[in-house]
Amino acid sequence: MKTYGEELDLLKSAGADPMELVSKDGNSRVMIVPRWQGRVMTSTATGKEGTGYGWINHEYIASGAVSPQFNPYGGEERFWIGPEGGPFSWFFRKGVPQTYENWMVPAAIDTAPLSVSSRGLRDVTFAGEWHLTNASGVEFAIGAGREVTLLEEGELSELLGTPIAARLKAIAYRTDNTLTNLGTSPWTKRTGMPSVWILGMFPPNPSTTVFIPYDRSYPGTPVKDDYFGKIPSDRLTVENGVIYFRIDGKFRSKLGLPSGSASGICGSYDSENKVLNILKHSVPENGCDYVNSQWGEQEDHFHGDVINSYNDGPTETGAVMGPFYEVETSSPAAALKPGESLTHTQHTIHIQGDEEELAAIALKVFGVRLSEVTAKFR
Repeated sequence: MKTYGEELDLLKSAGADPMELVSKDGNSRVMIVPRWQGRVMTSTATGKEGTGYGWINHEYIASGAVSPQFNPYGGEERFWIGPEGGPFSWFFRKGVPQTYENWMVPAAIDTAPLSVSSRGLRDVTFAGEWHLTNASGVEFAIGAGREVTLLEEGELSELLGTPIAARLKAIAYRTDNTLTNLGTSPWTKRTGMPSVWILGMFPPNPSTTVFIPYDRSYPGTPVKDDYFGKIPSDRLTVENGVIYFRIDGKFRSKLGLPSGSASGICGSYDSENKVLNILKHSVPENGCDYVNSQWGEQEDHFHGDVINSYNDGPTETGAVMGPFYEVETSSPAAALKPGESLTHTQHTIHIQGDEEELAAIALKVFGVRLSEVTAKFR
C-alpha cells in the first residue's frame, strides 16, 4: 500500500496535474484530477503520510498508456453517464453486438478534461460540454457540471445525525453532478435519456463487506444478482432489510438495487483496518425512471438500478483488471426539456479508528450492527 503522499507524487510525475482540497489541520485531503473529468482519485483522513482510501491503478498511470477503448486510471469517485447497455447506451455504436470487443468508453468521460470554472479553499467547480450519440443514433448536446466540496467536522456530524468521537479519523466530501440539455429537443423515453452515474473504486480485502439497507416493503426482488452469473450464497446474503456482499477481489460479481428497493445510503466495512465507508446520495421523493444498463436485449429500458456494487476477480481468460471493488450510485433518467438540468449529489465518507465507536455510528446511521457485518462471511 502506498501512502497518500506517494500516490500524489506518482500522479504529478505522470503529468496528471492533480489538485487538492485540504482541511485547516492538513489531515483531511481530497486528490482530484481535472483532466479526468474532475475525478477524485483518493482521499485521506491522516495527512500525506496516511493511507489513501481510493484504488489507483499505479502501473497503468505510470506507463503513460492511452487506450482508445478505456483507460482504467482508477479513482474513488468518478463522473460517468448511463446507461451502459441497451438501445440507449453511450458505450456501443448503433447496430453492433453489445460485447466487450465493441464496448468503448466515450472520450468525454474518459480522457477529455472538464475545465475548472471556480476554485476555493475547500471546493472546486468543473464545467464542460459533451456531444454524444447513443446506440439508437440519437445525438445529444449535454452540459456537464461537477462541484467537489470538502466537509468540515461539524458538517459531517450534522450530515450523519451523530457526533464523531475525537479519537476517530474522518474525512467527508460532497459532489454535485449536473447534466443540462443544451439541445433543441426534449430528452424522452423515445430518444433515450442520460443519467448521472457515479462510480467509486476501492482496494478489496478479505476483511471487507459491503452492506446496503433495502426497503422490506418493496414488492419485487430487492437485489439483482446475476450480472456475471448468479452470486453464490457464501458471497451474498439478503436478510432483515440488509444486503451483505463479500468483497475480496477474487470473484468477479456484481449486484444492483432497483428503484423502490434502494434507499439513499450504502456502506462497507474493513474490519482489519477498522475503516467504515459511507455513501449517501440524493433520491427523489417520488418514484422515477432509472436507466437500464444491462448489455444487449432488455425487457424494460427504464427499470434500472439506483445502487450497484462490484467485486473484481478473474475474467473468463483469467485476467484481473485490478483487483478493486466498486460502489456506484445513479440519478434518475434525465427527462429534460431544452435548458433544463438535473443534479445528483453524493457524499463520500471514511471514518477510521476504534471499532466500538465505529459500531455506534453504524448502528445510528444504518441500523446495522458492525459485529454482524464482520461475522457474515467469516
